[in-house]
Amino acid sequence: MTERNVFSVSAEIAGRTMTLESGRFAEQADGAVTVRYGDTVLLATVVASKSAREGIDFFPLTVDYEEKMYAAGKIPGSFFKREGRATTTAILTSRLTDRPLRPLFPEGYFNEVQIIVTTFSIDMVNDPGPCSIIAASAALAISGIPFSGPVGAVTVGFLDGALVVNPTMSAMQESRLDLVVAGTKEAVLMVEAGAFELTEEQVLNGVIEGHRVAKEICALQEKLVALCGKAKQAFTPAPQDKSLEQAMRQWMGSRFHDALHNSDKTARQDQTDALHAAVIAHFTADEPEEEVAARKKAIDVAFENIMYDEVRNALLDSGIRVDGRTPEEIRPISVDVGVIPRVHGSGLFTRGQTQVLTITTLGSPAEEQRLDDLGIETSKRYIHHYNFPPFSTGEVKRLGAPRRRDIGHGALAERSLVAVLPTKDEFPYTMRLVSEVLSSNGSSSMGSVCGSSMSLMDAGVPIKRPVAGVAMGLVTGEQGKFRVLTDIQGIEDHLGDMDFKVAGTTEGITGLQMDIKTTGITYEIMKIAFEQARRGRLFILDKMSAAITTARAEMSPTAPRIITMHIPVDKIGALIGPGGKTIRGIIESTGATVDVEDDGRVFVTTADGEASKKAVAMIEALTREIKIGEIFLGKVVSIKPFGAFVNLIPGKDGMVHISELDVGRVNVVEDVVNIGDEINVMVIDVDAGGKVSLSRKAVLTGMSPDDVKNAPRPERAPRDGDRGGFRGPPRDGDRPRRRM
Repeated sequence: MTERNVFSVSAEIAGRTMTLESGRFAEQADGAVTVRYGDTVLLATVVASKSAREGIDFFPLTVDYEEKMYAAGKIPGSFFKREGRATTTAILTSRLTDRPLRPLFPEGYFNEVQIIVTTFSIDMVNDPGPCSIIAASAALAISGIPFSGPVGAVTVGFLDGALVVNPTMSAMQESRLDLVVAGTKEAVLMVEAGAFELTEEQVLNGVIEGHRVAKEICALQEKLVALCGKAKQAFTPAPQDKSLEQAMRQWMGSRFHDALHNSDKTARQDQTDALHAAVIAHFTADEPEEEVAARKKAIDVAFENIMYDEVRNALLDSGIRVDGRTPEEIRPISVDVGVIPRVHGSGLFTRGQTQVLTITTLGSPAEEQRLDDLGIETSKRYIHHYNFPPFSTGEVKRLGAPRRRDIGHGALAERSLVAVLPTKDEFPYTMRLVSEVLSSNGSSSMGSVCGSSMSLMDAGVPIKRPVAGVAMGLVTGEQGKFRVLTDIQGIEDHLGDMDFKVAGTTEGITGLQMDIKTTGITYEIMKIAFEQARRGRLFILDKMSAAITTARAEMSPTAPRIITMHIPVDKIGALIGPGGKTIRGIIESTGATVDVEDDGRVFVTTADGEASKKAVAMIEALTREIKIGEIFLGKVVSIKPFGAFVNLIPGKDGMVHISELDVGRVNVVEDVVNIGDEINVMVIDVDAGGKVSLSRKAVLTGMSPDDVKNAPRPERAPRDGDRGGFRGPPRDGDRPRRRM
């Protein structure tokens, strides 16, 4: 066995041991670290290119979180039985890992960096999401790649009225808060949460508590760096020649300010594009042809810098935004519901030049989404999808599969509504919502939250309260100056320092996502942002109430109807039948969808009322308890010398003794009934084994089951062939009695 230098550090984090280790795996990566927390083990590797990528003006960071089914002892459910495209959980975890790390690379660093986090073991106790951030941060910290970390991350829950750091995954199912906090030792970098209407103060306290423990994880990573960290590569951003930028400012004069400050995004874009083209034409006129391309690139950088300074300085100095609003002012809002025919519910939300149409579709419980990932949950009944077509920003782009951004925005809007959804007992439908972004100028994800809330109510889904969302921004300057902005538009998101999305009801917060482009923000700024977001949310909820305030009493006529039944658990097998034959027969004969839960709940779904009644009747007949004294119209299915067997309900027969077939004496069963006859019978006894005794005579005479039991059984006249009675002459075919 080859000896390796393995470096390991450990610490108690929230009552459990966390271990960081390097040197055992992936020796050719620039940095490789495993994080073990309980029996959850992740490997993070990081590799950077040796030189900057040519022709780009952004940092090419890629983060991939690789879910391996073996980590939880599972075999993938696909046909090929191997991992394929990333699951939604993997994509969201990749984004979660990326967001707090990206701001800590130096500005102007354009080397490609790839981080891959691989799940080795998942114990279903310790959440791998924060561990992914920690592993990636530690791998970067020990590598020679320029990085201003480390970053710590934790989950914070709210259980039994108290904040709990890193609760178990099962405990989190009962938590009123699911908060992930990531940050350096100095400041918070990223927050993401779903909550059940907690107050701003409670959530902020959760952020503060989470950051306290995140600092401990940062200290643990620093110990690993001290043991095996590499010297950081020297990086100096390319020097910027400000002379071109100054010349451009002087030449444009007030034209840049006039073009930029316009409330209409399209007009603003057209005017700035026209000015940009004029600048290029003027400042490349005397350039040699072979130097024009480089000159244009320098002009683009300078133009972006001028725009950056113009927007931010106007906000910091006077609080004036490019569209003329004040920092807390929300763009004009219009709302409508029921705008699309035939669908089960629709909500149209427009805020400024951001417009989102959300459609609700209701389905049976069988249409729940089955999850094939490493989480605890195996299915979900509330699904939200977010689509961002290129026409929403006036662009021409290729359509394709949903991007990571689309999946992330959809997930944020989805979790923001979970707190107000009815339970499955209250509303057993599967709910799929699709938000179509028809026009975008910032905060389309929060527009999806508002559209979803209205669409659900339009569909008749009894949500507890409407939910609205608003995006907050931040601009920081020298000497601690800052300005928090309510309802940011696209340019303010692009040029600002924070994107802080908050969703909630009149009672509290239900969804939260904060991304920082600087090296962190203070608790003071967060507190101000929370309060401005609360006021903005209440303003938007008031506007939404003009269209709809509560769920409609009647669902759309095109929506399916679900009838909920409860059957004894021991009757589930009878309803399903051998190999599912019985339940399939009900579905095929009625056209209804029938779903059975392990606790005996049965959901019958159909848009046809008559079909549902027929299916319910068949299920009741199959699963009902047969009681003494009940009268059935049953079909004779078998005849024996001692009586007849009558089918009462599917799969259940009872026996009518020959003495109970008629009022008078019956000598031969066939004298009264034949196979296929339908007769009225009363249940007179059900023994411990489930055998049912019936009486036709009781129905004819009006006797009670007790009367039947106590009545003397009539003598039966002997028949030919009875032993001990008159045999008569032998008939053809009789066998002679053997002599003994």
